[in-house]
Amino acid sequence: MRLRADFSKREVVRPEDYDWRASPASGVSRMMLDRIGEEVARATTIVRFDPDSAFDAHTHGGGEEYLVLEGVFSDEHGDYPAGTYVRNPIGTRHRPHIGPEGATILVKLCQFAEDDQAQFAIDTRKAVFHPGQLSGVSELQLHRVPGEEVRMIRLQPGAELGHHVHHGGAELLVLEGTLEDESGSYPAGTWVRLPQGDAHTPRTSEGCLLWIKTGHLRA
Repeated sequence: MRLRADFSKREVVRPEDYDWRASPASGVSRMMLDRIGEEVARATTIVRFDPDSAFDAHTHGGGEEYLVLEGVFSDEHGDYPAGTYVRNPIGTRHRPHIGPEGATILVKLCQFAEDDQAQFAIDTRKAVFHPGQLSGVSELQLHRVPGEEVRMIRLQPGAELGHHVHHGGAELLVLEGTLEDESGSYPAGTWVRLPQGDAHTPRTSEGCLLWIKTGHLRA
């Protein structure tokens, strides 16, 4: 399967575009954002787990990073409530299970560099956001290695990020509020992928919270 597999193109998926598909695991459905491969794939996906569902134990041959969007996602290593960002590098293994409220996560698979071996979890709702360089903007750095940076960015109502170029590309998910730029409006739940060299001028009227990853789409 190849879905939004041309990383030189700008892609936008809004909540009204979601197309949930059942996974091989009972009680688990997926909204595929991009994918190259079949069940073992380089993939970016929103995954929804029914209450009291589970996933077989598995090893991440290409690494896994995820952000819990709703509910509590659990495995034998701990419980991760909404807002938790987790990285499991190449070779790690776990068996996810979900409690009575269910869970939804944004997950990226098979996209780790071999030497990126940091394994950790950050509860972003308890972490401290630091003031950014622009008025009304604060940031929380989640991970940074050569060629890749992952952050949360909070914009107050009326804040602007200014015109800028994503030299290594960018990928973002709007978590709260609405983001805008010269190409449109992106409400909560919208996923945007900007190719290498793409430029825009983001702003927000009502305020918003973003998960954003940059630098990882270099040719």
